[in-house]
Amino acid sequence: MTIKITDNSAEFIAAMKTAALAALEECGLTAEGVAKLLCPVDTGNLRNSITHQVNSGEPAVYIGSNSEYAAYVELGTGKYVPGGRPTPWVYQDAHGNWHLTHGQRAQPYLKPAVADHLSTYKSIIEGELKNG
Repeated sequence: MTIKITDNSAEFIAAMKTAALAALEECGLTAEGVAKLLCPVDTGNLRNSITHQVNSGEPAVYIGSNSEYAAYVELGTGKYVPGGRPTPWVYQDAHGNWHLTHGQRAQPYLKPAVADHLSTYKSIIEGELKNG
């Protein structure tokens, strides 16, 4: 009797890595879409700057914005953020008008886009790994 064993582990590992990256891409697209729906809109600049990027080396997917004020909208400013400035301040707008402010309350859009939809991302990952 002859027994032949074929080692397909390399192909299996490659297929799993491909499926994992596809799952991360799908999770990133989904999270990006949810964040854009949750994002407060004035000019649309912040919403349009939200994107995602898959890092195949980790593997991980990152969602965020490169807008200079994205963190201030997400986390808040002044007295509305722990450790923030406790006293009010004034600033001048583009029209020359002066304003007194105590800061801005947080308007989270990134964290809830991820944290409130974990079951969705889990389903996406499971589906890709089963079908990939």
